[in-house]
Amino acid sequence: MYDLKISGGLVVDGSGAPGRVMDVGVVGDRIVAMGNLPEAAAEEIDATGRVVTPGFVDIHTHYDGQATWDSEMAPSSWHGVTTVVMGNCGVGFAPAALDRQEWLVGLMEGVEDIPGSALTEGMTWDWESFPEYLDALEKLDRTVDVAAQVPHGAVRAYVMGDRGAANEAPTDTEIARMSAIVEEGLNAGALGFSTSRTVLHKSIDGELVPGTTATEEELLGIGRALKRAGHGVFEIASDLLPEWNEFEWMGDLSRETGAPVTFTALESPIKQLPFAGQLQAMRDQNARGANIVAQISMRGTGLILGWRATFHPFSQRPSWKAIADKPWSEQWERLQDSDFRGRLLAEKGEPIGSDLQLIADLMESAFSMQYEMLPGFNYEPSAEQSIERRAEVAGVTPEEHVYDFMMRDGGTGMIYFPLLNYANGNLDFLESALFSDDCVNSLSDGGAHCGTICDAAATTFMLQHWVRDREGTRLPLEHAIKRQCQDTASLYGLEDRGRLAPGLMADINIIDMASLSLNLPTVAFDLPAGGRRLLQTADGYDFTIKSGRVTFRHGAKTGDCPGRVIRGPQPAPLETNLQATANDSR
Repeated sequence: MYDLKISGGLVVDGSGAPGRVMDVGVVGDRIVAMGNLPEAAAEEIDATGRVVTPGFVDIHTHYDGQATWDSEMAPSSWHGVTTVVMGNCGVGFAPAALDRQEWLVGLMEGVEDIPGSALTEGMTWDWESFPEYLDALEKLDRTVDVAAQVPHGAVRAYVMGDRGAANEAPTDTEIARMSAIVEEGLNAGALGFSTSRTVLHKSIDGELVPGTTATEEELLGIGRALKRAGHGVFEIASDLLPEWNEFEWMGDLSRETGAPVTFTALESPIKQLPFAGQLQAMRDQNARGANIVAQISMRGTGLILGWRATFHPFSQRPSWKAIADKPWSEQWERLQDSDFRGRLLAEKGEPIGSDLQLIADLMESAFSMQYEMLPGFNYEPSAEQSIERRAEVAGVTPEEHVYDFMMRDGGTGMIYFPLLNYANGNLDFLESALFSDDCVNSLSDGGAHCGTICDAAATTFMLQHWVRDREGTRLPLEHAIKRQCQDTASLYGLEDRGRLAPGLMADINIIDMASLSLNLPTVAFDLPAGGRRLLQTADGYDFTIKSGRVTFRHGAKTGDCPGRVIRGPQPAPLETNLQATANDSR
């Protein structure tokens, strides 16, 4: 008898093969059979008319703090994700000396827009070393499996103190010590090492992430820990400045260590190298024996603007700044006052005095790049849908239009501002990358950018937009599932998941593709200490199953929390049948 049997669904197994109608039998946390299964089960789910897929594997998240206190792991868990990899972009919370804990909170708050008060209240800090951090994570069960990477920022500050935090050059001895700490983390179960080399990543005090200006000697020295440990991915977020010769050292590191190097590939005004140039530079290195993989986002990296979000087009104007720290009830009262509205609209934003001035200027004036978020919002909006065009039709200024739109429904109106990764007002530039084996779906930033970005729903967007609804090139369902399951899992050595086959983890989604839809983002204040975050739910996930146990039923958490900490690469069991009973399919 099976513990669980899923009957009659269109099984898209994650291998890239076309879907087949069949049953899936589960015992414990493993799939044990697939095909026409007449045997009884303790629990049976009728999946007729539904798509049955592996659980999604999200390799670019920032749940490093949240994973220590939260069992639900929302919002990623609401979107079919059953495995997350965190510790990206060089930021995290281990190793952590006692006198660096507050500093690490400020670093994460500045880089990833996670409320520092929530991190301070939520984390217990019952660790110092990276192995102790993994031990601490194991004290809590959750709805998803979590894997971690060793972050450069924490390691540098731990070894070098204030010099490391200030991006000063390390000695050879300090490089060796950092490399040893990374090796220790890998041996304890980390899946990789991460670093940041972008001016967009700064602490709450405006300081660059430690390691941003690291030399090739430091990066290669630390990277050699991957070779000694025998596993691990080297992850990097970078502006790809030509003078840093990024692809050359990434290629050297991969060739020397045998490790995959993965970088964030975005179309961006910050990056001097366009998206196509980034991929070509990567491919030039791979042709010389490197293994570099581009992490790509499937939609524009869009700021969500609104009165209660972190930013909106009037954030830097004096009248708003005068009430920015007041309770919402007072802000709302002022926003409804016509005199206040007139003053705010007449003002100009004050300089912010940082490298982000360009972004602030665009947020205040680039209304051709901003779009109203209404029910059924299309994340590939046209120029006709922009605030600029809508205001022109309404016969008002863009500032007036955006003010009034954000006032709707009690001040909850949201504006989509795809600052990055939205070239020429569409996503056409991503089409070839989404079919390339040297690119992997990523960059959801789940758990991060709590008041500015809401991309943890990337998996749902992939299915709704790229598979079902998009005008123009779409992804075949079986290809999209492979990219979000097998491909992401394999990059990090998680061969026990990402496919549906006997012997593999019973991480499964049952999806009603016809009704699958993203709901509009909302602002919640449900983090510790009342911390703010943007959340986005979805319809269409009938069941999400983690390790053979139903964790979500029609979008509602069941209370079952079988998620665990992943320790190191996970090989596929020897008995796994990768062809999975094709002859028994209906």
